[in-house]
Amino acid sequence: METSGGIQASLPGRYATALFELARDAKAIDKVEASLATVRAALDQSPDFRQLTTSPLIARGAATKAVAAVAKKLKLDATTSKFLGVLADNRRLGQLPAIIRAFRQLAAGFRGETSAEVTSAHPLSNDQVTALKQSLRQRIGREVSVDLSVDPSLLGGLVVRIGSQMIDSSIKTRLNTLAHAMKG
Repeated sequence: METSGGIQASLPGRYATALFELARDAKAIDKVEASLATVRAALDQSPDFRQLTTSPLIARGAATKAVAAVAKKLKLDATTSKFLGVLADNRRLGQLPAIIRAFRQLAAGFRGETSAEVTSAHPLSNDQVTALKQSLRQRIGREVSVDLSVDPSLLGGLVVRIGSQMIDSSIKTRLNTLAHAMKG
């Protein structure tokens, strides 16, 4: 499989590529992707975990131990757990969100899917995610995997990024557009 030069060019991309190759060789891409989704959710929901990954004040050894404990508590697969330990040892935990995005792109490409980043004002239900995937599939003509995130500042609607294309139907953007139009 050939990976995108753009992904490999960045530091998070190199880490994601290394993790992807390990997962592919172990035939564990789905397990690693599921574990990374769990990590992403933990980053979104836990200020303490987010601080652990971003604070330069936490010593390398302490970060490594803390990440191992978090990985065990989150029941992550062995490959992802070891990978988080490597990131902690190399003081690269702050790159985790970008590494997760790059890994999802690599995994989607491996499966022949297009990866879309979807940001909504509120969490989407399973039915809404299914309908969104179907709508995106019809629009671009191939299977789509979605990376969901929540940003309450959008007020409502969605922002969808597929590669360099962005579809912004958020209420926040509509209000900003209206405000510009009213200023004349």
